[in-house]
Amino acid sequence: MISALKKIKVLAFDVDGVLTDGKIIIDSNGVETKAFDVQDGFGIVFAQKAGLKTALISARFCDVVRHRAEDLKMDRVFTGVYPKTGAYEQMLQDFKVSDSEVCFVADDLADLVVLKRVGFAVAVANAVAEVKQAAHYVTSRRGGEGAAREVIEMVLKAQGKWGPELYEH
Repeated sequence: MISALKKIKVLAFDVDGVLTDGKIIIDSNGVETKAFDVQDGFGIVFAQKAGLKTALISARFCDVVRHRAEDLKMDRVFTGVYPKTGAYEQMLQDFKVSDSEVCFVADDLADLVVLKRVGFAVAVANAVAEVKQAAHYVTSRRGGEGAAREVIEMVLKAQGKWGPELYEH
């Protein structure tokens, strides 16, 4: 596992059920909202400071997701993409990386096509059984409750990049 983590150059995430708890809240005006974990967000910032690229690949389109990604200055955001193969291929080209250099964090069946290709496949604790079976690692934390941060810390520690210098500047 450590050798696979050392190769990672890109951290890619599904959104609903991974960076959120999977609940979709729509108010009476049709406006969608989501709750994101602040530690996951800081983890993404730390990963970027450590030199990793970050990406979102979501089958759903949602303005809230775009706002969160802009806030975190994520490198690539693909929303409203299903199947996810085309977006994943575009991400590989954009970052000039191979499958073995990507870690993808997922929770549901729509993610399997990408999950089966990457160098380090991660299922969050609340993922469906098929995703857990396809994963190299299953987080102890649930999506929207620090699962992304758990993965980020694991990757950065394996690469010797985790430390106070990430958050002192």
